[in-house]
Amino acid sequence: MKTMSNVDINAICYELNELLEGARVDKSFQPTKDTVIMRFHVRGTGRVDVVFQAGVRIHTTRYPLDNPKIPPSFPMVLRKHLKGANIISIKQHNFDRVVEIKIKKEKTYNLVIELFSKGNIILLDEEGNIVIPLKRKQWSDRDISSKKEYKYPPKRGINPLELQKEDLIQLFNDSDTDLIRTLARSGLGGIYSEEIVLRAGIDKKTIASNLEDEEINKIYETILDIFTPLKNHKIDPNIVIRNDNISYNSKGLNKINKPKEDVLPLNIQLYEDNNEYKKEYFDTFNEAADEFFSKRIKDEIKGVQEDIWDKKVGKYEKRLKIQNETLTGFKKTIKVSKQKGDLLYANYSQIENLLNVIQNARSKEYPWKEIAKTLKDAKKSGMDEAQIVESMDKLGNLVLDIDGEKISIDSKIPIPENAEMYYEKAKKAKRKIEGALIAIENTEKQLKKMEDKRDIAMDNIMVPQKRVKKELTWYEKLRWFVSSDNFLVIGGRDANTNEAVVKKYLDNNDIYLHSDIHGASSVVIKTEGNEVNDNTLKESAIFAASFSSAWSKNYGTQDVYWVNPDQVSKSPESGEFVAKGSFIIRGNRNHIRGVNLKIAVGIVDYEGKRIMAGPVDAVSSHTDNYVIIKPGYTKKEAIAKKILYKINEDNIISLDDVVRVLPSGKCDIVDS
Repeated sequence: MKTMSNVDINAICYELNELLEGARVDKSFQPTKDTVIMRFHVRGTGRVDVVFQAGVRIHTTRYPLDNPKIPPSFPMVLRKHLKGANIISIKQHNFDRVVEIKIKKEKTYNLVIELFSKGNIILLDEEGNIVIPLKRKQWSDRDISSKKEYKYPPKRGINPLELQKEDLIQLFNDSDTDLIRTLARSGLGGIYSEEIVLRAGIDKKTIASNLEDEEINKIYETILDIFTPLKNHKIDPNIVIRNDNISYNSKGLNKINKPKEDVLPLNIQLYEDNNEYKKEYFDTFNEAADEFFSKRIKDEIKGVQEDIWDKKVGKYEKRLKIQNETLTGFKKTIKVSKQKGDLLYANYSQIENLLNVIQNARSKEYPWKEIAKTLKDAKKSGMDEAQIVESMDKLGNLVLDIDGEKISIDSKIPIPENAEMYYEKAKKAKRKIEGALIAIENTEKQLKKMEDKRDIAMDNIMVPQKRVKKELTWYEKLRWFVSSDNFLVIGGRDANTNEAVVKKYLDNNDIYLHSDIHGASSVVIKTEGNEVNDNTLKESAIFAASFSSAWSKNYGTQDVYWVNPDQVSKSPESGEFVAKGSFIIRGNRNHIRGVNLKIAVGIVDYEGKRIMAGPVDAVSSHTDNYVIIKPGYTKKEAIAKKILYKINEDNIISLDDVVRVLPSGKCDIVDS
């Protein structure tokens, strides 16, 4: 798997610093063992997520990963120290695969992301001591543990942005290998080293220490030429993909060992042949890296889940196979045992004569060993009775060969008793078949159930979906729904939007509603001068009750009142104070008692397809594609994923869209 090079990290750090300088740190998450996501709030932009994958990558991301239900300790420590802090700077350390993020709260912290080897993420305090590392590691010269002083890895290689010719001469003089390996090991990596020798026109197998001055000059000028765009921050972020219909010979591509896909901040000649590669360009290297790495993460998530479910299903498949083999064995036992019993009776006279000979010998106190030898000799001499004898042990047990069937009998008991032993064996096997068939039926049901679960799980697997920032209509920035009688109803999301609902959107002919509880949306029915019937009033009351603190308190019902616009005022009585988002209601209130808290979430076609949350009757009158929820005990994100899976048939909404329209508090889905 590709990991970010020194060049990649330089481009990423410049962009991140430009984007996040001064940004506020929000939450931190750890969706996988090596991956941490930090959420930032950028003034004028809003939410920005940055993914840090130790040893692999760092970039902004629009593909949020699922977070564990129980957060690990590392992101919780980051939240404790960094939430609410501001970014001072983001920079690359010594053109190495190390990123430093300086963050200011009451104290100044330094978040170090190591992208070399298996990598690490380390939080440092003001003195440069380790607060907590993602992974504790220890070497002879470095100890990455809490409360230890952090030591950067030793400086190695060259910085092409500050390169002096003397540095290059020293690099080659100290080398004991060829040109391409010398450049690659200097921190430039394989691809850029190949690019340098390609542009310079020098044999990459030339021993570095044997290079002529003219060749060194050419390499130096080539390095400056390649990396000037990076130094001037005039990059061309791109993803390159090898065309599948191109054939490659060992003399060409394999010799250079170019990857099938790559993401780069620069245009390089190595990928310029349009017949071999196609390129996709991006506005920023962060966007390019996000598309490149997130695609791989999606494939990995699917692969991991497929392996998990294959093991679960395979357990029942293996059990069913064993049970079917056992059933086949029972059937074979019945057939063979019955056949052996029948053969004993079919050859009764011959076997009886044989047994009489043996019994006569035993009466004369011949040992079993001597009798067996005698039978063997008799068989050789052509004695009829002895021809069916295969062998005889020292206890008198005979193995007979009758019509090619090997039959074991006890020579000390009569033929009927020997035959009965086989018949009884067949009867036992027949009885066991009944149990085997029941076991097989149960396993088949369990297997079918597990296969169905697998199919649902794989269909429902939440691989990262790109979070696209949508342009919202004015009412989508609020709470809203369209009643079954086609009235637009809006409500505030918080104190600021409650103010806007009344001051900006409440007109003279509208109706104002509010749940009779502290902490609720200001709700307005936009009448457009039309008369509002009881049905729309009832639906709006359900809306007002559901988007109030009654939902988070897990109430089943709640009282709501409605008034006319002229009864709603921001002017307090003398000595009173009206908080932001609150209003004074004067005059009589029209109460609607015992309103049920229950809403539906669905995709409706209202000025285009969009997600709507509102009373069940209202939503169901506009779409059949909806889910009903009530106050409950499941976190919003978990419910949102279930809703998204059920209603997102055309892939037109995201998880964030669903979360946005849900009430504040936990929910449960109502089974229809």
